[in-house]
Amino acid sequence: MPEARVIPLDGRNDPSSRRRASASADEPIELPVGGDRAGGAPDWERKVAGAMAFLRRRITGEYDVDEFGFDPDLTDNVMLPVLRPLYEKYFRIETRGMENVPSEGGALIVANHSGTIPVDSTMTTVALHDHHPARRHLRMLAADLVFTLPIIAPMARKSGSTLACNEDAERLMRAGELVGVWPEGFKGIGKPFSERYKLQRFGRGGFVSAALRSGVPIIPCSIVGAEEIYPLVGNIPTLARALGVPYIPITPFFPLLGPLGLIPLPSKWIIEFGEPIETDKIGSAGADDPMLVFNLTDQVREVIQQTLYKLLLARRSVFF
Repeated sequence: MPEARVIPLDGRNDPSSRRRASASADEPIELPVGGDRAGGAPDWERKVAGAMAFLRRRITGEYDVDEFGFDPDLTDNVMLPVLRPLYEKYFRIETRGMENVPSEGGALIVANHSGTIPVDSTMTTVALHDHHPARRHLRMLAADLVFTLPIIAPMARKSGSTLACNEDAERLMRAGELVGVWPEGFKGIGKPFSERYKLQRFGRGGFVSAALRSGVPIIPCSIVGAEEIYPLVGNIPTLARALGVPYIPITPFFPLLGPLGLIPLPSKWIIEFGEPIETDKIGSAGADDPMLVFNLTDQVREVIQQTLYKLLLARRSVFF
């Protein structure tokens, strides 16, 4: 079977490359005469034609991946459609502040992390692709563990994720990509339900250093609703150490109900993107100033925390 074209990261800015990468089932597809009364093709015909075009590209190798393994064609036509019902129907996510995310050029999205299983990162990806005017892809920075898991590791690469290290983050942002980081890491998604919406430590501010060196804005992102999908009431540390994972969660339904306990609760979500914190005026030299990096990290964390409190006060119900 023919292999995909691998293009350099900077090569994605080439217009012809963008056209190939944007080929997806949501775009209008030319069909033979004989559509609906308005002169266009019925919706089911468009979907069938889109699926056939996708299969043809996969068989012939007429799709692009970048040097990180990101496959926009597969992401737009397979991964996002699978996640979209969760976003629209199950969690009924409301997105705010999308005007704060630039339509082009690099930027760093920094969000709170929660939910026992990191569903929040995938839902943020759907939000930016489906509700931003530029339909932007989010290049997520993921923990080492993600890339050791069978099935999940290759899918993470193909969906645009890469290792959470400053070098990769800087290369992506300098190439004009939108990069997402969840600096609480496993401390955030694995915290007990009693500590919900209380931000954990944001590490040593590596994400701030990367943004300063790249000269891109930092956009705080606050997510309400993810804390309630798997209320963490306990942990099994001995088993977690034996399996080499950060924790084995105990929720009101797992492991009591077995696989059924893995079904998330249908909480109502809000994702809010805050005003950008500009870094270009500070300059890349600021990345070598520990106090500046610490203060900027603390500023981002405080903005997210205060926004979470505001959203929680305005929320009428966890599920409605």
